[in-house]
Amino acid sequence: MNRQRGMSSLALVLLLLVLGSLILAGLNQQLTTFSALVGGESYSLQQQASVQSALEWGRVQSWSSEPRVQCKKASTWRVCLRRLSETHVLLIAGGNDLLLWRAGEIMNGEVRFSPHGWSDFCPLKESALCQLP
Repeated sequence: MNRQRGMSSLALVLLLLVLGSLILAGLNQQLTTFSALVGGESYSLQQQASVQSALEWGRVQSWSSEPRVQCKKASTWRVCLRRLSETHVLLIAGGNDLLLWRAGEIMNGEVRFSPHGWSDFCPLKESALCQLP
């Protein structure tokens, strides 16, 4: 009788060991998945901040009213000013697949940008005008 109780205890310990291993493997896989998600989110936030910096850098640059499209390079990002009409301009900053825009006006030969900030969607009906040249 003692022998049978010993085997059932050993089987129970082995069952607990297997269940614990399966739970730990599942938690490890979940941690790996969450780590990849956080890494991707962190990269996206860095890219967004970099493009916003490029847009702000482009805003304080001196732009002339001619030519209709002018571009400058800030680190790995490009910033372009597109003249849409005699009085309206659009500042475009971006690289890769991320673009930001800021509307502006030409007043007395100077380019002045909207105080309302940037836009993360194309403010024009024609999306081709919102792309970097």
